[in-house]
Amino acid sequence: MARCDTCGNDYDKAFTVTMPDRSGTFDSFECAIHALAPACARCGVRIIGHGAEHDAVMYCCAHCARESGVRGIDDRI
Repeated sequence: MARCDTCGNDYDKAFTVTMPDRSGTFDSFECAIHALAPACARCGVRIIGHGAEHDAVMYCCAHCARESGVRGIDDRI
């Protein structure tokens, strides 16, 4: 069995996620998201969708980007 890098659970159905700059073994998608998904620069929420990016800074939504001073990002066109 393999041990989850996030919670430490030793699980027979664990899986590995490999990214260009890091990888990890997890027992659930929840643990993988907690470990690998970027966090919004304003509110700290884990970004599991596309999010919004400005000058290499990630935001969970256009609202958080605007609240941080970013202009020109909208939820809808």
